Amino acid sequence: MLHSYSAPQQGQIMDSHIQVKNLNVYYGKQQALKNINIEIPKNQITVIMGPSGCGKTTLLKSLNRFLELNDGTQIDGEVLVDGQNIYDRDVDVTEVRKVVGLLAQRPSPLPMSIYDNVVYGMNIHRMKSDRKEYKAAVRHYLEIAGLWEEVHKRLHDPATSLSIGQQQRLCLARGLAVEPEIILGDEPTSALDPISSQNIESRLIELKQQYTTVIVTHTLRQAKRLADYVIYMYLGEVIEAGPAKEVFGNPQHERTRAYLEGQI
Repeated sequence: MLHSYSAPQQGQIMDSHIQVKNLNVYYGKQQALKNINIEIPKNQITVIMGPSGCGKTTLLKSLNRFLELNDGTQIDGEVLVDGQNIYDRDVDVTEVRKVVGLLAQRPSPLPMSIYDNVVYGMNIHRMKSDRKEYKAAVRHYLEIAGLWEEVHKRLHDPATSLSIGQQQRLCLARGLAVEPEIILGDEPTSALDPISSQNIESRLIELKQQYTTVIVTHTLRQAKRLADYVIYMYLGEVIEAGPAKEVFGNPQHERTRAYLEGQI
């Protein structure tokens, strides 16, 4: 029998940035998420882990309304960001996706130059007033992504001319340029070589002082390297959630323990 998980009760203090309440998700008749109640801490890296098909990516994409891009998806419950339910009828979906950015599994540079990739979102949201401000912003976000020194002499080259690891860092810079509060990562290093993966991980660790980060990973070693907070899922349910040291060091549930020991 599966254990049920409840969000922290009164007296358990956590500075939450995201609260998920009674969330259920259906793809047609198939239920992908079952009564999810969790809180995600601010300015920490939260890792969602569990076996394939357990609902990790579904949960992640529920946090910025990307699930609505799939036909036949039904979503019940609430996802509160800064206390506001992002599924309220009067909420601007574009604004939600600006506040909660997504770094996809595979890099997706736009078919334009490196420079234009970074300014793309800033142009849409009219965030800068002149060319000088845009140029400064491009340098700033490429430096944050650890890419400036590699590309500053070829900013007007096609983004697709970059290596796959560089493309992923460019996508990170593009996402940060619209000034989100939250970064979501759907296995953001799974398509990368070990050196590029390490580079992305280092950037995410540095960025957690400014951003709340939520990452899905299939790699337990990566989860242990990155996580401040852990959510373990199984068959669409949250089995256990808590500080990484507690979950990895002393899991409270049998299924969590079995997963950590490689039995699941």
